[in-house]
Amino acid sequence: MELWKAIIVGIVQGLAEFLPVSSSGHIVLTQYLLGIREVGAAHQEDLSFEVVLHLGTLVSVLIFFRKSLWALTMSLYKKEMVEERKMIMWLGIATVPAVIATLLFKDFFDEAPGKPVFVSSLLVVTGLILFVPRFIKGKASKVGLKSSLVMGVGQAFAILPGISRSGSTIAAGLVSGVKAEKAAEFSFLMSLPAIMGGFVLTMKDKMEQTDSFGEALKSCFNGPYLAGAIAAAMVGLFAIYLVMGAVKRGKLEYFSYYCFVAGIAGIIYFSGS
Repeated sequence: MELWKAIIVGIVQGLAEFLPVSSSGHIVLTQYLLGIREVGAAHQEDLSFEVVLHLGTLVSVLIFFRKSLWALTMSLYKKEMVEERKMIMWLGIATVPAVIATLLFKDFFDEAPGKPVFVSSLLVVTGLILFVPRFIKGKASKVGLKSSLVMGVGQAFAILPGISRSGSTIAAGLVSGVKAEKAAEFSFLMSLPAIMGGFVLTMKDKMEQTDSFGEALKSCFNGPYLAGAIAAAMVGLFAIYLVMGAVKRGKLEYFSYYCFVAGIAGIIYFSGS
């Protein structure tokens, strides 16, 4: 992959991973526009590129939520930090629906990126999801068993390219009664096990192809891929600040208008492909 293309896709990833507009959908459509991906292709040789980009945005989460993550880590050693240990448990529970969905519907999820019109249509669905916070206001200041499961289901649906992970999980949190700001923080923290799990699975597939951990690692971390990941990390940090600000002001639905325009434009453009 050419360096400039990797950086462009990295910038798109950094913005779309945290802005509630679907990073996977934007990466797929951007790759089509740049000629990286061909219409009708379900599996891509550079699938590892997408995982490396997600590792870049993982760095953004680690930086922004460093205090919360440090508290979660310290709770493993301090008995009095009960609420923080519960949060770790809720994050684990929230990850389960996506794991189950991946195991049950892997073929369907693999085929979805090969259908750009379908991906564009799901962007329109994301636009509708983003209107949920306008009508539902959460009251709970903490995430619990019910809300972590509901947000986990939202994350499972977001495996489909075009469905925003942050948008669907924040909306799911509000539906389950959690305040928007707390739902947003939990949503971003939920991305950590999901990203790491995706990386582990990709490395497993690469090792089966190369029979070498070193070669598998090298194929994931070449020059263009690293450049894209760095771009994703830098832009992603900015995007988190932007989304958290929008959530605090109750303006999350503003992103829905963009999703409607991008989705409809994609449907029109790719319908003629």
